[in-house]
This record gives sequence, C-alpha cells and structure tokens, in this order.
Amino acid sequence: MREVELERQLKVLANRRRLAILNLLRKRKEANVSDVAEAIKLSFTSTSKHLTMLERMGFVEKEQKSLNVYYRITSAPTDSLRKMLKLL
Repeated sequence: MREVELERQLKVLANRRRLAILNLLRKRKEANVSDVAEAIKLSFTSTSKHLTMLERMGFVEKEQKSLNVYYRITSAPTDSLRKMLKLL
C-alpha cells in the first residue's frame, strides 16, 4: 500500500508546472489561481487543474476568501515534501 501511495505522489510531482506552482507558493506563502496562472504563464483552467491535483495529494491546501480561492503549501507537510521543497 505504501508503494502505491508513494507512486501517486511522485507522479504528481513529476511535472514541471506543478513543481513551479509549489516553488511559487513556497516563496509567496499564498496565492490565488489567477496569480499563479500569471506567474507560471499558464491558462487559468490548466493552473486550476494542477492545483487540484496538488491539493488531492495533500501538498497544498486552499481557503476561500470572498470570491477568491487562495492556495498555500499544506500546514503540515510530510518530511519528503519538506525535503523536496528545499531543493526547489
């Protein structure tokens, strides 16, 4: 079971756009979809899909503020995520 979960996590991280998103959130602490899309030069829809994948794997969390949804690195990152973020 552990190998299957690790494989899923690695597949999500094996994408340069998602790594760019994590790096951006690491630097900014928090950003909405529009800010992320503009920063990584990707469409709103594609960025939203990437953020959803990162959220489902527990790498980021979101918070609704008024009409915007803001994303940030999860407040309790795993050791492996913490180590990976240091490499970015």
